[in-house]
Amino acid sequence: MASTLLLVVVFVLDLIAFALAVAAEQRRNTASVETRGNDHYCRYDSDIATGLGVGSLLFLIASQILIMVASRCLCCGKAMRPSGSRAWAIVLFITCWVFFFIAGVCLLAASVRNAYHTKYLSDLSHSCKKVRKGVFGAGAAFIVLTGIVSELYYVSYSKANDNQLPYGRDTGIRMGSL
Repeated sequence: MASTLLLVVVFVLDLIAFALAVAAEQRRNTASVETRGNDHYCRYDSDIATGLGVGSLLFLIASQILIMVASRCLCCGKAMRPSGSRAWAIVLFITCWVFFFIAGVCLLAASVRNAYHTKYLSDLSHSCKKVRKGVFGAGAAFIVLTGIVSELYYVSYSKANDNQLPYGRDTGIRMGSL
């Protein structure tokens, strides 16, 4: 019951992160050159995509923290029993962190670039700085991949820990016959 609730909460957090990343892609800055006398300025529209990108990153981080705390980050806690589920859990753990890192870099880089505004242009051969199309979208795609892989990781981790028998042998050294 608790693991099902955890998976639902993680799914909802990933869904919110995905929606915010898609909204950030749609609302990213556009810029136009405005001329006043001999000076050329960049004129930007609203800056909401930065907030949406950072919000998406925060929801993604919350989702990742929940999965890692619930599974004790794979390395803390008791050892898993040897099985195919353990092997899958290890592979999915590594894949989950790689996808998380890529999604985080995409969202953070796009948010920083979206927040940066060039004020003055010395000549018109340079363009106004803005986020390239698809960076927030790539972050959204990797959010989906991170969500899928992290939930599969948790299921594999749970299967590897099911029905694990405690160590039944005597672990001490017997010296009674001396």
